[in-house]
Amino acid sequence: MWKLRSSLALAAGLMACAAWAADATFVGEWKMNPSKTRLTDQMKMESAGGNRYTFDVGGGPETVAADGTDQPGYAGTTVAVTLTGPDSLRFVRKKDGRMLLTANWTLSKDGSTLNDDFTSFAPDGAASNVKLAFQRTTPTSGLIGSWEGAGATVNFSLTLKIQPYGKDGLSILSSASDKPKGLRFDGKDYPNLGSNAPTGATYSARRIDDHRLAITDRVSGKTVDTQEYALSADLKTLTLTIRRPGMRTPNIFVFERP
Repeated sequence: MWKLRSSLALAAGLMACAAWAADATFVGEWKMNPSKTRLTDQMKMESAGGNRYTFDVGGGPETVAADGTDQPGYAGTTVAVTLTGPDSLRFVRKKDGRMLLTANWTLSKDGSTLNDDFTSFAPDGAASNVKLAFQRTTPTSGLIGSWEGAGATVNFSLTLKIQPYGKDGLSILSSASDKPKGLRFDGKDYPNLGSNAPTGATYSARRIDDHRLAITDRVSGKTVDTQEYALSADLKTLTLTIRRPGMRTPNIFVFERP
């Protein structure tokens, strides 16, 4: 029995060392390569009667009046929508009064393309801007309808700092966040404490293999995205693939060691 226990303990120790060796290959600073990064998005706008509209920009439906005032939105945020023209609008999201994002939508003259000038704000106020062209996916007219866009022009910088965490975990800090995610690869949900995180946000992590990790983000128990971090064979490139429920094309961020 003692030999069996010793063998089990040794095996457990070797497994922990193997896991740590795999995790260590992720450790370091990573800088996004904009030329290799591919962004996509989808959204929906429906009439709710009068000047009220229902939007779904990835977090679930939100119905607000288009009067420019801050109104309750998704997961503890507020939303303000202003119709800036017959075929244009401005969408603003805040949390605790702090600006999270702005989006300026403009419909093309032929009504087939919706241009989105989108700016997000990090906790320190730093702005990141992308420009997306959405194509209509439903037989509707005007701004109303379902839209999907890909091939955004990426003109912002993003870095990741990955460090050891606990006995065999990892800590990932994005330059777009003020607090790291401490990853315990046990599949359990832990609170997301970042100031940009919506109310009720959690995440869980698991190892796929020696070169791949997966994170699942949830809000109030509902999955909002899955993130896969994959190392190249030469350990010089880190590819982050983000998938959201219902999205046909994932977002792909490519990072390299500086």
